[in-house]
Amino acid sequence: MAGQDTNLREQVFQQIRGEIIAGHATPGSMYSVPSIAESLGTSTTPVREALLELVRLGLLEPHRNRGFRVTAPSVSEAHDIFEMREVLEVHAAAAVAKMTTKDISGLIPIADEIAAAVEGRNFRAYLMADRKFHYLLTAAAGNAILTETVFSLRDRMRFYGDDSDEGLERQRASVPEHYKIAELAMKGGERELATLLKRHIRAWEPLFMKAVTKGNKPRLSLV
Repeated sequence: MAGQDTNLREQVFQQIRGEIIAGHATPGSMYSVPSIAESLGTSTTPVREALLELVRLGLLEPHRNRGFRVTAPSVSEAHDIFEMREVLEVHAAAAVAKMTTKDISGLIPIADEIAAAVEGRNFRAYLMADRKFHYLLTAAAGNAILTETVFSLRDRMRFYGDDSDEGLERQRASVPEHYKIAELAMKGGERELATLLKRHIRAWEPLFMKAVTKGNKPRLSLV
């Protein structure tokens, strides 16, 4: 029973985190523990634990007798996240590029997944593959705390504007970038890799800031 609850908690956590990060669940949306538990045919315990973990990540906030509300990111918070991602991910990637022994051959197949997701206009698949790509690259540096910090920051981001023409164009532009990042990390192009990765991370920032500033509500059909 404990194992089943753990699996359900992870299932709920991953599903709702994905909805929030992708923009399906807009700021102010409410999640009800009893409703989710009923839809899954389970007890409320694993559902509540999953939502509390999302509170810890800053994606939800609890409201007594109402449920859990999706939080709204601020412009300053968004800017800080992009800034810290750039610093930490570039540091990790540069460390990987300098290594003589590294296991990052999996980057190319994941870049293929990213390309397929863009071709199919499947933003959920794009997000999942992009996350895998950056996790493999960052984790290869061998600093577990740095990796945990980076992905905690990524989990606080919301991808707004991705269904716009500019958002779709940014996804398409990122495809060759992922292949080039993989190539440079494997062959040891440290400086060129740092420059490209900075640009790659920051390229989403104008789209994100525009949406946050205007209070746009995402109208995703992709994720």
